[in-house]
Amino acid sequence: MKFGVFSLLTDTSASVEAVARKCEDLGYEAFLLPEHPITPVSHHSRYVGSSDGVVPEPLSFIIDPFVGLGIASAVTSKIKLGTGICLVPERDPIVTAKEVATVDFVSSGRFLFGIGAGWLREELEIMGVDFKQRWEVTIDYIRAMKELWTTPESSYEGAFVKFPPVKSFPKPVQKPHPPIIVGAGGGNGRGNDRAIAVTVAIGDEWGPSIMTPEQLKPELEELHKACEQAGRDYRKIGITIFAPLPGDDAHAAIREYEKAGVHRVILFPPTLAPDKYAVELEDLARTWM
Repeated sequence: MKFGVFSLLTDTSASVEAVARKCEDLGYEAFLLPEHPITPVSHHSRYVGSSDGVVPEPLSFIIDPFVGLGIASAVTSKIKLGTGICLVPERDPIVTAKEVATVDFVSSGRFLFGIGAGWLREELEIMGVDFKQRWEVTIDYIRAMKELWTTPESSYEGAFVKFPPVKSFPKPVQKPHPPIIVGAGGGNGRGNDRAIAVTVAIGDEWGPSIMTPEQLKPELEELHKACEQAGRDYRKIGITIFAPLPGDDAHAAIREYEKAGVHRVILFPPTLAPDKYAVELEDLARTWM
C-alpha cells in the first residue's frame, strides 16, 4: 500500500518546502495540493466534508497547486507530486497541458494528475463553466491535453476546444503522459456511476473519497463491468482513496482496503500549522503506515 498526503497549504500554514520535505523524509509516496482559484462569498452548494455544508475558510487561502508543486519538486527527489484535485473545466486546457508537462519535466517524471469537474456550482459559474456540462467539458479538455502531450505537432477538434496543428514542449517525462486520477464519487453514493464512466473514458486511476472498504467493493465491481464493456483492462486501473475511514483500527482498515483493490491512500493532516505540521505528519505515519 502507498500513502500520500493531502496538503491544504495557505498563507499562514507551514511552507510548501517544509511540508514536502517532511513528507518525503517520512516515506510518504505522494504529496498532493488542492485547487480553488476562488471561493464565492455567497453560495447554496453544500460542502460534503462539513456537517453544516459551509465551505471551510482555509479553502479561500490555498496556494496555486502548480506553483506549489514546482517549488516542491526543487526540494525533493523521490516523492510523487500531484494535484488533489485540479479543477479542469475552470482552466484553459492548452495552458494546463503545458503546466502538467512542465511539472513532470522538472520533477523528472514524478507528477500525478488528479482531476475533477468541481462541485461548487457558484465557483464554476463565476469561472465561466456551465455546471451541467462540467464533466463533458472535462473529458473534452483531457482528450485535447493528451494530444498536446503525445504528438510532436498537435491538433484537436472537440465540442469545447479545438486548435490547428501546434507545437507544445516540453513533453512529459512519463509516457504516454502522467497518470490521470479521476477524483470523483465517494461514500455518499452520489456521482459514482458518472465517476466510473469518466475513469473508463479518460482515466488511469479512480480516486473516490470518504468511502469504507465495504462501500468500495460493489463500486469496484461496477468499475470492472464498465471496463469489460469498454474493452479496457481493469487490472491496469489504479484505485486511490481520499480521506479513508479507519474505524477503530487504521491498520485493519488498510488490510481491508488492500483486499478490496486499493493501491494508494491519501491522508488528510488536520492543520499543517507551522508549529504542528511535523508532529501531525509523524502521527499520521505512525497510525496508518
